[in-house]
Amino acid sequence: QVQLVESGGGLVQPGGSLRLSCAASGSIFSISTMRWYCQAPGKQRDFVAAITSGGSTNYAGSVKGRFTISRDNAKNTVYLQMNSLKPEDTAVYYCNADIRSTTQPLLPLSYWGQGTQLTVSS
Repeated sequence: QVQLVESGGGLVQPGGSLRLSCAASGSIFSISTMRWYCQAPGKQRDFVAAITSGGSTNYAGSVKGRFTISRDNAKNTVYLQMNSLKPEDTAVYYCNADIRSTTQPLLPLSYWGQGTQLTVSS
């Protein structure tokens, strides 16, 4: 059993900062790419950022220069540092990762967390 658990969401004023965390746990053999997505009310889930196991990163244009994705491979954890937050960043943020479990090490599966709410408002 593999789980992803996000934390760190909350209410922040425009221009503020927040850091999200997502920890993977369970019968993990290896984790390749880890990603963050966001979903605002009534909208589709959108890609935010991704990081490979080697540390290569990719960002959506709307967050480039404001958000930074990083990971701690020893802790199976991915982070999203969000700066210069805007009201339009308000959404539920989801963690996603491609994980090979110890029971199926040859078959990477995509796992999702439950999401954490970010609200940017004055």
